[in-house]
Amino acid sequence: MHTKGNSCCCSFEDYKLTTEWLLNQTSHRPKIAVICGSGLGLLAAAATDKQTFHYQDIPNFPVSTVAGHEGCLVFGTIGGKSCVFMQGHFHLYEGYSLCQVTFPVRVFRMMGVDTLVVTNASGGICPDFKVGDIMIIKDHINLPGFAGQHPLCGPNDERFGIRFPCMSDAYCKELRRLALDISVELGCEGFVREGVYCMVSGPNFETIAEARMLMVLGSDSVGMSTVPEVTVAKHCGLRVFGLSLITNKVSLDYSREEKVNHEEVLQISKMRAEVLQKVVTTLICRCSQDQSINTH
Repeated sequence: MHTKGNSCCCSFEDYKLTTEWLLNQTSHRPKIAVICGSGLGLLAAAATDKQTFHYQDIPNFPVSTVAGHEGCLVFGTIGGKSCVFMQGHFHLYEGYSLCQVTFPVRVFRMMGVDTLVVTNASGGICPDFKVGDIMIIKDHINLPGFAGQHPLCGPNDERFGIRFPCMSDAYCKELRRLALDISVELGCEGFVREGVYCMVSGPNFETIAEARMLMVLGSDSVGMSTVPEVTVAKHCGLRVFGLSLITNKVSLDYSREEKVNHEEVLQISKMRAEVLQKVVTTLICRCSQDQSINTH
């Protein structure tokens, strides 16, 4: 991995080196990768036959610097399906390039992963959303991408995907439908929603004017992650499913005194961790059973 200033260029050889190192260190051959957002590292707890690697020990891997991100890669089995869990992901605001932020996704692809599950904590913009709601992501808005901060900028490596990938179907419809069915079975349909996630670069939370703009654009929630990984996953042919935990209500009113903070985000994540774990675990088990779900 070659760095110059704040930029980073990840070569095919970098991805290959990391992939081969992991394949040599574990007998697991994961088909599903799960990226755990802020405070959601417990999603890996249901896995059996676990093997854990710290990010700092993995060649070319960035290191998590944010509270609530454990910084471990956990291999394990759920419902007979080999999985890999990222306990913590990476962000632009940590100073990482988008090449580094998305580096694990292409490594997962080279390891044989075909499905990516992304989770995050986000602020609710939709007036109907409540703190503690779980939003199934049906689409996203890539604000940094509009400004040229895009993970696919630069030379395209055809070994991963085409130059101009379609993103209108980034989030698998069949997996979204399956998750809604699972939420009914688990009795949590009352706080499971579907909506549009908007990514901003952070690290500050949004101003009221910015939040109002995002609502006009059609955003239901806003956060500082996920979209780069989803974009790269779609580029290299993975099917994607996303869940966003609404950990706070974004302020749209100048008279509101309440202020959001990261500790609140982690507290709500802890409160809903068990429900999220059940949804993700059941989804993984059903994925292994339902071979009719296509890659889109």
